Amino acid sequence: MTVNPEASQINKEYEYGWSNPEKYAIKAPKGLSREVVEMISKAKDEPQWMLDFRLKALEIFYSKPMPTWGADLSGLNLDEIYYYIKPEGFNARSWDDVPEDVKVTFERLGIPEAERAALAGVGAQYESEMVYHNLKEEWEKLGVVFLSIEDGMRQYPDLFREHFATIVPPEDNKFAAVNSAVWSGGSFVYVPKGVKVDIPLQTYFRINAESSGQFERTLIIIDEGAQAHYIEGCTAPAYNADSFHSGVIEIVVKEGARFRYSTIQNWSHNVYNLVTQRAAVYGNGVMEWVDGNLGSKVTMKYPACYLLEEGARGEVLSIAMAGRGQHQDAGAKIVHFAPHTSGTIVSKSISKDSGRSSYRGLVKIYEGAKGSKTNVECDALLLDEEARTDTYPYIEIEEKDASVGHEATVSKINDEQILYLQSRGLSEDEAAGLIVRGFIEPIAKELPLEYAVELNRLIELEMEGSVG
Repeated sequence: MTVNPEASQINKEYEYGWSNPEKYAIKAPKGLSREVVEMISKAKDEPQWMLDFRLKALEIFYSKPMPTWGADLSGLNLDEIYYYIKPEGFNARSWDDVPEDVKVTFERLGIPEAERAALAGVGAQYESEMVYHNLKEEWEKLGVVFLSIEDGMRQYPDLFREHFATIVPPEDNKFAAVNSAVWSGGSFVYVPKGVKVDIPLQTYFRINAESSGQFERTLIIIDEGAQAHYIEGCTAPAYNADSFHSGVIEIVVKEGARFRYSTIQNWSHNVYNLVTQRAAVYGNGVMEWVDGNLGSKVTMKYPACYLLEEGARGEVLSIAMAGRGQHQDAGAKIVHFAPHTSGTIVSKSISKDSGRSSYRGLVKIYEGAKGSKTNVECDALLLDEEARTDTYPYIEIEEKDASVGHEATVSKINDEQILYLQSRGLSEDEAAGLIVRGFIEPIAKELPLEYAVELNRLIELEMEGSVG
């Protein structure tokens, strides 16, 4: 297992870096094998078709090479990862039924308090399994479904099988394949026609064990004319050894529906975060990704909107912050399959010390998608001379009657800005923090107030000692 001495020092500053003693019902041996895949399927008492799906995905994973583009993955030793850890006691409907040490963990993270104050429902995943899932009764009565994905498979088999792995199949990429082979946990969400869930659903993911892998899979179906907002958060203890997170998110936004998926990712700096997120958007539907990437050692994540029918719209707002030892390789994809579809990508990144932020995005307009348009804005802010930023925009246009715009800026905090704000009574750190908060304001204002405050607080923590 790769051990990064520098990460040890960095992680000392990470406020969510504590861990609990290990108490597990099942812990698979390290490494990925057919036996591990069969163990997972047996532990979940799955139908034969799902085991067959997992084993086929395992073969696809073995057949695909590690990506050589993007971030450096040479330090990720897949043979040193635990691919399945089932904690004692899981899938409770009441916080009182969650094992005490796990409950205390989520209380320290503020999850029960957030559920009471501002959420329609909450899911909490600990290691490989959902330990808690609950939807408020008022939304259950309207037919909203919010379950662990395992319960979604058991209770809604036809709806589950109609959509599962249709938007992100195992063949899509190597990490979609490994997720398909060993997936465990995640949410299953269905919002019926015309129902508008006006407060967010949230799922929180927590890794606890050293060298752990987490491979949740979330399937969300927003039926015609419905609306909802889903928030995802995540943390992990700080270890010297690396951990691995590879989730798959599949979303269906049907005709006239509107859905927002917000992420505030704050993994510890020993986590490789390699995620596939994609939405299929139908006629006049709207899909919005609000994506905040602060933690992790390496992140490769490109939320995507596939605009499949006329009038569909996709929006991606993302913020990435990279400090010492981090590479945030984040971006977005907008793919136009149908006429008069539209998209917007706004990507902002902040880099400090030797941190590296990369924007990597794709805009593709297929022939026949007449009148389609997308605009891309990439803004990078460098806080010092060691920081690095890159932009890799890919634009493929096969239709003459289409429009794509791309703007990119790179700026640095300069002495003149700092001195001006100091003349107004701010300290040097306060001045730098104010500039950064103004930089990320277009993203923060799209989050519910509580989460915008949390995003600003996390940015401020990352900013400590950045100037001077």
